[in-house]
Order: sequence, then structure tokens, then C-alpha cells
Amino acid sequence: MPETNTYQALKNWGMLVVLALIWGSSFILIKKALLVFSAGEVGSLRIVTAGTVLLPLAMPVLKHLSSRQMGYLLVIGFVGSFIPAFLFATAQTNLSSSLAGVINALTPLMVVLVGALFFQARITWRIVLGLAIAFLGVGILVLAGADSGFSFFSDFNLYGLFVVAATVCYGLNVNIIKYRVQEIKPRTITAISLMMVLPLAAIYLFAFTNFSFKLLHVEGAWEAAGYVTALGIIGTAAALVLFNAMVKLVSPVFASSVTYLVPLVAIFWGVWDGEKLFPLHYLGIFAVIIGVWVGNRKSRLSK
Repeated sequence: MPETNTYQALKNWGMLVVLALIWGSSFILIKKALLVFSAGEVGSLRIVTAGTVLLPLAMPVLKHLSSRQMGYLLVIGFVGSFIPAFLFATAQTNLSSSLAGVINALTPLMVVLVGALFFQARITWRIVLGLAIAFLGVGILVLAGADSGFSFFSDFNLYGLFVVAATVCYGLNVNIIKYRVQEIKPRTITAISLMMVLPLAAIYLFAFTNFSFKLLHVEGAWEAAGYVTALGIIGTAAALVLFNAMVKLVSPVFASSVTYLVPLVAIFWGVWDGEKLFPLHYLGIFAVIIGVWVGNRKSRLSK
């Protein structure tokens, strides 16, 4: 039994690290794609590629799902994939990839907060304190802007709040998976939820954007599309299957703790790509990570 427990623990941590590397790299891929495509084009193409690659897994299991399950999977498709894809792309039109990755670290706290508000989970003083510290950090990052130093109030960067909204979506997504569709296999959750939002993303991409024109006539468009395709297939489809499996195997908070490591990967890629971090940014990053650690320490979601 101890060996089994040790193996399972190593497996859980292994999945956590792989997810961190994948999702931590997603911010730089979005940044590169935005050099050619608009935020809407990046977000919708990400969903189209992820949903399309998982269609073969989705179609055979449709007949085995109830209307109740389909309803929850539709919500998961929107809050776990569709809406965040557009929010992150929009945020990074005016926010560095490294700072987007840092603000994304709010996800574990949002898991607990959403669980307390809508899933009867317990919220403690430690969680409240962690939220306060983390939001202070986000406030510093937002007020400092993406490129400014100590001009604290001169460059209010509203785009950081788009990332905060995405973490709220992720918090709702994790709780729904854990408490409402526990009986469904992780790959089915991912495949069906993406399939259900795929048509909307495809209609928007091909009917309401200049994506097709850019792909044919704009230099670097194919390379940028390649970044989004990798983001959709690996960063969304494959990673969500892995993440949903973790949510079912461990606590939602442990699964969402992948965001402890994501900022480190995102910062590495950002600095490698020439992004500059100023003293206020480091202060904000420190506050976010400390706040998440304080709020997540010894916390559990329980019915």
C-alpha cells in the first residue's frame, strides 16, 4: 500500500509539472500569434483546433449522455475553454505574457471562492487573507501597467482584469467537474465540452473575422496559425484531458495548484523574449504567489 501511495503521489506531481510546462508556455504562444491575428481570431482558432482534434472521441459517446450531463458539459465548454480563450487573447493585446501568467495564479483561490459561493464548500479566514494579499498583488500589476516602472497610477492596465475574469471561469469549471460530472471520464468531458462550443467558434472565425484573408495574404500568418494550432491541440485539448483527470483523482485545489508553477514558466519565456520586469512587477508577483500560498495552505473543498 505505501508503494502504491508513493507511486500515485509521484504520478500526480508528474502530471502537475507537465501541465505547468504546457500552460506556462501558452502565454508566449498567444503573444506570437497576436503579431498577426486579432484577439478574437486567436481565441476562436484555439477552440476550433482543440475541438476538431477531439471530435473522434466525442461523437461515439454522445448517445450515452443524459440531457442533464449535456447541460453541464455545455457550461464546462464555455467557462473552461471558450470564454477564457477570448479573455486571455484580449488581455495579452496590452499585457505582457509573463504578467498574464502570474495573474493566472489566482485560479486556486477562485476554485475555493466559487466552491464556497455555489457548492457549499467551507471558506476560512486563511482563504480570505490569501485572497486579499493576492488581489493586492494583482492591483499592483494592473496599476503598474505592462511596461512602466514606479509610475504607479499613470498607466492603469485594465487588461489585467481580463485574466482575473478568466480565473473566475476556471474556478467555476473545476467545481462543476468535481461535483457535477464526477461519473464522466475526463477525456469525454473535454471532448464533448469542446465539441459543443466548436460550432460557435468556427462560425465566428470564418464568417466574422479576416482570418482566411490574413492566412492567404499576410506574411507570417501561417507561422502564427501554427502557434495557435499548437496552443489548441496541446495547450487546450491534451492539457484539459490531463487536467480533468487530475481533478477527478485529487482535490480540486491540488489540481488547480498547477498555477503555482505556471508563472515561473511564463516569466521564463517572457524574459527570454525580451520582456522587462520592473521593481513594482516583482512586488506584485511576490504578493500574488504569497497570497495564493496562504489561501491554499491546508485548505480543502468539502461538501
